[in-house]
Amino acid sequence: MIRISELKLPLDHPPEALRAAVLARLGLADDNLLGVAVVRRGYDARRRSAISLVYAVDAAVRDEAAVLARDPSLRVAPDTTYRFPVRAADAPRRPVVIGAGPCGLMAALTLAEMGFRPLILERGKLVRERTRDTWGLWRRSVLAPESNVQFGEGGAGTFSDGKLYSGIKDPRHLGRRLLQVFVECGAPEEILWSSKPHIGTFRLVTVVEGIRARIEALGGTYRFGTRVEDLVLGPDRHVRGLLLSDGSTLEADHVVLAIGHSARDTFAMLHGQGVAMQAKPFSIGARIEHPQSLIDRARFGAFAGHPTLGAADYKLVHHASNGRSVYSFCMCPGGRVVAATSEAGHVATNGMSQYSRAEFNANAGVVVGITPEADYPGGPLAGIAFQREWERRAFLAGGSSYAAPAQRVGDLLEGQASSAMGEVTPSYRPGVTPADLAACLPGFAIEAIREALGHFARDIPGFAMHDAVLTGVETRTSSPLRILRGVGGESVNTPGLFPGGEGAGYAGGILSAGVDGIRVAEAVACAITGTPAPERMTRGDGVGVYG
Repeated sequence: MIRISELKLPLDHPPEALRAAVLARLGLADDNLLGVAVVRRGYDARRRSAISLVYAVDAAVRDEAAVLARDPSLRVAPDTTYRFPVRAADAPRRPVVIGAGPCGLMAALTLAEMGFRPLILERGKLVRERTRDTWGLWRRSVLAPESNVQFGEGGAGTFSDGKLYSGIKDPRHLGRRLLQVFVECGAPEEILWSSKPHIGTFRLVTVVEGIRARIEALGGTYRFGTRVEDLVLGPDRHVRGLLLSDGSTLEADHVVLAIGHSARDTFAMLHGQGVAMQAKPFSIGARIEHPQSLIDRARFGAFAGHPTLGAADYKLVHHASNGRSVYSFCMCPGGRVVAATSEAGHVATNGMSQYSRAEFNANAGVVVGITPEADYPGGPLAGIAFQREWERRAFLAGGSSYAAPAQRVGDLLEGQASSAMGEVTPSYRPGVTPADLAACLPGFAIEAIREALGHFARDIPGFAMHDAVLTGVETRTSSPLRILRGVGGESVNTPGLFPGGEGAGYAGGILSAGVDGIRVAEAVACAITGTPAPERMTRGDGVGVYG
């Protein structure tokens, strides 16, 4: 197969035009082209009057060597087949996976498919039970601390836009492996070729259930409502067991730590046990809402609403004069702003879309980068304290009822509190309280966001419209710390503990967390069998993020 990239065709091209474009690109007669498979399809909307579709395809041809020799710019299609590095050997104890988010699920599935029969511990509930609890907060202001947007089967990504793309380096095509698993478990097949695949919350629920069924069929076991309270360490600091929330102790030698970015009590326990970790940068801000129709017109012009394009998204960055970077985060076309707290007396926001992306508003985080050195210099857990402080202030500003403080963009730009909402109806539930976000965000963040909004409006006319809504606060953008791991994937000072995914500071989003879960599972399997791992889990000084 020959990989051809950057094939551009008009937005409304007929189906046969793709084959014709491949023939023209390769200079072949029709009978010499045996087949065409679409690898990726995106769009180029830089010229709104002439939006084009952009394809990458794999072409099967007669005499492939001759075609490649004629055109050095062509290349052989890469082999994306996933191959397990080892198969299970006798082990005294089953590997344990803590957490059933994207990292934990892919780690557990990969271990199960290699024959290791993992035990999965999840502090929250099964995904459908968890969904009911989450709606309890959104509809009735009742928070279930162990079953919410952050905790439960599927992880935080279950209540998101369900984006399945990432900027990570992936030379082994592990992202493709994840997408294939998702399709096999109920996701639409288009995620295999869409340039920006997403599946939305409801379809993610089906996928998560499908992955659970596969793991259990392969001998894996789940224990829901089970929180890890402590580690049992040997004299050499090797993990020997886990103390669980029911008071029992589970013997364990190989433990995948896939706890997500909001397991603050677990982070504190690990820090107390001396597990090596360090504070890392993250971002803080608010979630902005506009009419989706405004974003569609700004991005697609006369093609707004075209069924092939769907709801438009955006990605914006501004470097403010106060030295801060401001950027759009987790943009959700046709979605909702949702309550994402996991702690009583705190308010945090996130964005969510369904597969259809058919809601009236577009939303995205508008967030400001912060660092341990400048903003929370008190050690590995200082970022958590920083998050909590602004979430607590947001809870108070919202009226201490899990309503969120909200401010019209025009009022923020004028430096005054909002007294009412306007043309844009906030989608956040259980509701919003008109407020001044300066009461629940640092001054430097307000200053940087105020400056950035005007710059963003140059790219998207109307972005700084007076009645656009900012709902606070967005604090859970990524983990505030990193649990350090070595080249073999284990904690640098606690053997047998394998940190992974977003909570450990090695991923950001469903795809990258799931890919890291596959890598961590391979590291565990290779450690159990004494087999060399297929790749290093770190680079540089041994504590950096892979990729």
